[in-house]
Amino acid sequence: IDSDREQISMKQIVINETGGPEVLSWQEATPGPLAGGALRIRLGAAGLNFIDTYHRTGLYPVSFPFVPGIEGSGTVEAAGDDTEGFEVGDRVAWANGPGSYSEVVDLAAEAAVKVPDDLDLDSAAAVMLQGMTAHYLCADTYPLAAGDKCLIHAGAGGVGLLLIQLAKLRGAEVFATVGSADKAALAAGAGADHVIDYNEVDFGEAVEAIAGPKPLHVVYDGVGKSVFMKSLDLLRPRGMMVTFGNASGPVDPISPLELSRRGSLFLTRPTLFHHIADRADLLRRANYLFAWMASGDLDVRIGHRIPLRDAGEAHRMLEARQTTGKVLLIP
Repeated sequence: IDSDREQISMKQIVINETGGPEVLSWQEATPGPLAGGALRIRLGAAGLNFIDTYHRTGLYPVSFPFVPGIEGSGTVEAAGDDTEGFEVGDRVAWANGPGSYSEVVDLAAEAAVKVPDDLDLDSAAAVMLQGMTAHYLCADTYPLAAGDKCLIHAGAGGVGLLLIQLAKLRGAEVFATVGSADKAALAAGAGADHVIDYNEVDFGEAVEAIAGPKPLHVVYDGVGKSVFMKSLDLLRPRGMMVTFGNASGPVDPISPLELSRRGSLFLTRPTLFHHIADRADLLRRANYLFAWMASGDLDVRIGHRIPLRDAGEAHRMLEARQTTGKVLLIP
């Protein structure tokens, strides 16, 4: 795009204050000059993630005005200086692109991953953040081995469905919690060995009824406060509690002595961005996912496609646990 001859027309979602979904405003905007090292991308799809709601509510503070969204896919319309390897027309995806709730996104080239020719842009957007999260959780944070017993909370969610599949590829025995019969069917379809509806039974009692007292090597928890302490009590000595999300609220502080008392447990609070800070790691993780999708070993379920202008409704659905799989915002 020659910015001297053509002014870009675009709209985006803007937040001017913290609050509920109603603070998400659909506004006209004009992008500024394209910075060196950046790509200007026409959005194909933006991924909805819980971190977007944390920015909106102020759990993770931001400066205003603020354009939410960090994940998406699209087509390069212009390339700034120092963007070697990219050119106009390339299809790219990303998991760390601030301001992705926008019809046009300026993205640091180092954060972009080229999308294979046989993969559509929606699927690429759907797998970046949640897929790479699932990958680092089971390959790096607690590297699952054949026979390990793991519990995956929110098994029908975006991360959950992907993590179940990757855990099974590594030979683990998978327990998954869900909140309805429909979600149970999705988790079972992804390969979970044991699916527990937490609205019907106590999930801790259900796990131990199946596998005995304190049977788990690891718990992968994106739910947070409401399940944290009970999950700790399901871990075997020297088991690992991996808390990576706050869907029910942030976890209360815990004394290290509690971890000792429960069996010399390990507790970690990882984030994706420390696992893709090096571009080689970003490309490695993304390309693993793309290859598994191409081979049929990884099924990426897009549960909802919602117009970008209706991002507020998408946030309401996510926070009310009315979504399954990946939610995409479509311009």
